[in-house]
Amino acid sequence: MRKKLYDRIAAFKDANAIKEKGLYPYFRAIESGQDTEVVIDGKKVLMFGSNSYLGLTNHPKIKEASKAAIDKYGTGCAGSRFLNGTLDIHIELEKRLAAYVGKEAAVLFSTGFQVNLGVISCLLDRNDYLILDEYDHASIIDGSRLSFSRSIKYAHNDMDDLRKKLSRLPEDAAKLIVADGIFSMEGDLVNLPEIVKIANEYGANIMMDDAHSLGVIGFNGAGTASHFGLTDEVDLIMGTFSKSLASLGGFIAGTEETIEFVKHRARSLMFSASMPPGAVASVIAALDIIESEPERIDKLWANTNYAKKLLVEAGFDIGHTDSPIIPVYIRDNDKTFMVTNILSNNGIFVNPVVSPAVPSDSSLIRFSLMATHTFEQIEEAVEKLSAAAKEVQVKSFQETI
Repeated sequence: MRKKLYDRIAAFKDANAIKEKGLYPYFRAIESGQDTEVVIDGKKVLMFGSNSYLGLTNHPKIKEASKAAIDKYGTGCAGSRFLNGTLDIHIELEKRLAAYVGKEAAVLFSTGFQVNLGVISCLLDRNDYLILDEYDHASIIDGSRLSFSRSIKYAHNDMDDLRKKLSRLPEDAAKLIVADGIFSMEGDLVNLPEIVKIANEYGANIMMDDAHSLGVIGFNGAGTASHFGLTDEVDLIMGTFSKSLASLGGFIAGTEETIEFVKHRARSLMFSASMPPGAVASVIAALDIIESEPERIDKLWANTNYAKKLLVEAGFDIGHTDSPIIPVYIRDNDKTFMVTNILSNNGIFVNPVVSPAVPSDSSLIRFSLMATHTFEQIEEAVEKLSAAAKEVQVKSFQETI
């Protein structure tokens, strides 16, 4: 008898349909380090699809720190933080991060995704409420699904809708608003000042996901709350290391009591192996560089503003981005794949974002900047993007030129 699970698997044809058209853009094997220029199939390609916003993944000091940590501690911890997997450098990094984002304490997780899974699912009970921006990252959504609390979504960055949703909730229930600081696909910035006002009015707590904000905005890149001068008004600050901090892992920062609670309740922390020594040392070294070389953030923003200027002048719709994440709207799934493929063949790496991740009429090319890009590289990428859009007759592009 054929098992039902295999019927479900056999019915999945989405990837094959794209492959048959010769447009499949995922799992591309990179044969070099993550930098502004990478090697794919033996050819040099300009990278405009990376989250390495400060360009630190190949920094010699970070690589040296990682190697030294492996020499001292080995390649892994062989256990969870809760049991045998806590090293002195884990504790050192937690103290550094807490001070960096302006909180009393922090705890490390093995990935940023696990931070949101563990923290969001453990904080609230059955009579409590999670209030989420509809464009929140998938890890926040999955964390909410593991929580016993009720989840309510408000329209993206719509403060009137947030207020309306909060006004209907019981006064005596715990309420936690969770939102991205910089939204990972659209690149726009959360309206944190208004969220703080509304949260205070209705007795809600606030958690900021700073995955794409650390190293990008705020004092020395300390994130969204720092950017708005509202660090004391935000209860929890979450961040990842796989972007500006050039490693792998994540953290949550808050009061001493809150972090102590999370350390003894977050299942994705208690039942996962801890961050390996090399990754921890890499983050410490990255923080050293960020704090000693603030000009890196200035260069990131110079590149961002230059790229936005060129894209707008070329006639592209880039939405309301406020960050190095620039959405170039194609507004058609097939044409988004076609533009990505043409660019790939012409030495430019970008990421397509199509349905169901976004509605088909909001499909886009995710164009992201690094501090280490040159203006010449940006100019080349925009020129080739313009040529590709003309070739496939992107409607939104044609209507604006």
